[in-house]
Amino acid sequence: MITRRTFTAGAAALLTASQVSTRARAATTNWDMSTVWPEGNFHTQNAMAFAEEVKKQTNGAVNITVKAGGQLGFKGPEHLRAVRDGLVPLADVLNIQQVGDEPFMGVESIPFLAGSMDELKVLHKYVRPEYEKIAARNNQKILYIVPWPTQYLHLKVKTSDVAGLKNIKIRVPDKNAVDMLNAIGMAAVMIPWGETIPALASGAVAGVSTSSVSGVDGKFWEFLKYIYPTNHVWSSQMLNVNLDSWKALTPEQQTIITDIAGKMEPTFWANSVKADVDSLNRLKEGGMEVVPVSDAMMTEIRAKTAPQMEAFLKRVPAAEAPVKAYLAEMKRG
Repeated sequence: MITRRTFTAGAAALLTASQVSTRARAATTNWDMSTVWPEGNFHTQNAMAFAEEVKKQTNGAVNITVKAGGQLGFKGPEHLRAVRDGLVPLADVLNIQQVGDEPFMGVESIPFLAGSMDELKVLHKYVRPEYEKIAARNNQKILYIVPWPTQYLHLKVKTSDVAGLKNIKIRVPDKNAVDMLNAIGMAAVMIPWGETIPALASGAVAGVSTSSVSGVDGKFWEFLKYIYPTNHVWSSQMLNVNLDSWKALTPEQQTIITDIAGKMEPTFWANSVKADVDSLNRLKEGGMEVVPVSDAMMTEIRAKTAPQMEAFLKRVPAAEAPVKAYLAEMKRG
């Protein structure tokens, strides 16, 4: 028989259970992460591995859902602002595309500043603290940074000299690349990744300056024939989290996530190197040909683009100290 006493006790138990359930739900954080790169891209794969590890080590308290291929509607150049304004809690930010808001972010695209992944690691020793400051003043925190691999010119034409590049309309991702390729006589057009394939398909551009990884993402063999390993610039993706979202986590969760990012970042850099090798092979399988760049051609490209370093440092004074410290360590100062 249900008495008033047993009913009251039962109701109290149900209420307590409900409160516990509510607290449990409230303790679960669900973040969408925006990236413009497709699921097969190594940056997206890195992010998915990171999300899985975060979920595992926080016992499901922090769940990150990677929204690949621009599903959330943001273009790459919009990601810094989107995270800053809380439009998305987490995004994969391509540094060189943020120069409209933060000019320093274009430092890696100074032509031939870094000649290899190892040199880029040294450069990051000096520029990453500045990246961190930029993130903080844009209401966000960098969890990890991973570079794109070496850069190529993907073209329809075959040439052995700079003159053969004249007036070729080529897609580039940022303003510094526009200046660089214009300096060697090409006609550079700044186009976000999401609009690059339509531009190739329509004939609006006849080439693309990007990595072999993006070449595979875009199935460049359907539009282009030749690959030039110029390795002219670098760029990096930063996984950034909105500071308001970050501060809503517990200190323990913040420590766990920071530790995961720090431990996984070196592996993600290694994935970049591997992605370049695998992607270049895939481009060749698709019918594209790697054209060796002669010493004479490279010397001319370097000579024509050399003034861009001083122009960048004059335009972005904050870059002078870290760049010159890097050059001094590389004994190029």
